[in-house]
Amino acid sequence: MPYSPLPGFPSHLHAAAGRIRLACFDVDGTLTDGRLYYDRDGNESKAYYVQDGLGLKLLQQHGIHPVLITARNSLSAQKRGADLGIDTQIAVGDKLASVRALCDSHGIGLDQVAFMGDDLPDLAPLCAVGLAVAPANAHPWIAERVHWQTRSDGGRGAARELCDVLLAVQGHVDAVLARFGA
Repeated sequence: MPYSPLPGFPSHLHAAAGRIRLACFDVDGTLTDGRLYYDRDGNESKAYYVQDGLGLKLLQQHGIHPVLITARNSLSAQKRGADLGIDTQIAVGDKLASVRALCDSHGIGLDQVAFMGDDLPDLAPLCAVGLAVAPANAHPWIAERVHWQTRSDGGRGAARELCDVLLAVQGHVDAVLARFGA
């Protein structure tokens, strides 16, 4: 039987996932495992999961606008977003205000936004959007307030799980697979 991401996604959330036009992702703890590495000169580095990156690009290619939003002034996140060719906002003090501004610029409502985050700086947007998602290893205060929690941890495929669900619910899986030769 072919793989489908939908058996792990609650059926009562399919309508919400079908409306998503903007998918916002926290960086540290969501697109990374949350660990920060510093070299002896104080330069920061992080590891990003390549399958998450492809998922973000697939969303973009199928009409869902992905955005990275981080509270940290992270050159690493800025570079990752640039490598993927997706919008990236760093040093964001108010993530909900940022999401609202994105909604205004795209002419959509908060009900058309998915937000994935793992800790308290993500709480306000998670409580406001149409589809609130957390990685498996999110802080408990976040996990208990989202619509859905992935099976994968942040930085280990959680973002790709959400991307695959959105693509599947919106009927893009056949086109995605065809593009890669299936």
